[in-house]
Amino acid sequence: MLNLVISLLVSIIVTVVLNTLAGLKIWYASLASVAVFAVVYILLTRYFMKKISGLMETAQRDIQAGRTEKAVKTLQSGFKYAGWQFYVKSQLNAQIGMILYLKREFTEAFDYLQKGFVRHWVAMGMLAICYMKRNKTAKMIETFDKAVAATRKEPLLWSLYAYCLEKVGEKDKAISVLEKGLKKAGQDERLQANLEALKEGKKMKMKAFGDLWYQFHLEKPGALIKQQTKAIQGRRKIVRR
Repeated sequence: MLNLVISLLVSIIVTVVLNTLAGLKIWYASLASVAVFAVVYILLTRYFMKKISGLMETAQRDIQAGRTEKAVKTLQSGFKYAGWQFYVKSQLNAQIGMILYLKREFTEAFDYLQKGFVRHWVAMGMLAICYMKRNKTAKMIETFDKAVAATRKEPLLWSLYAYCLEKVGEKDKAISVLEKGLKKAGQDERLQANLEALKEGKKMKMKAFGDLWYQFHLEKPGALIKQQTKAIQGRRKIVRR
């Protein structure tokens, strides 16, 4: 990355100047150059991360206002900083892919998600689902394994992994994933409930995760609303009697 290269060049110049021109011993000149390297690198990193944060905030406001196309273009404009800072490009790809996925533009989203940041667990989950829908189970499992290795404390990620495994007929693996998730993420009631459900031959219930679950488009919120409506209507009938 350019900020690293520039910092290194500046530190080398400082070493040469202090040693040859100022007559400072190489040991002391090297120590000074290390300090200069650190300062220059930190300043450059802060500068470019501030630029990226600004783009992210602008894109977030556009999304909240329903201007998703503008949000995508705003994030795409950040690719010009990719050569300056580590992981900038992969973070932008993950964010753009997530926006497109939420819009159900799955083909376009897939292209970005494949190049996304591994620590962006939502984007990784979406990528794994894309592989599942393309009948690439091995790639789905590989993607989920990377995601849970990078983000071990997220209960929804473990549940999503198990849900997809059960969906492709890998019930035993799904149970194993939930058991591992309970160890890594802690004793989460939702993980425990889904583990018990699978062991009893029942379907996993993900609605406890709320809107975070529905963003993956594996279950429609409408189904939950219909269930609630039927329950309310049933109670009304009982009251009438």
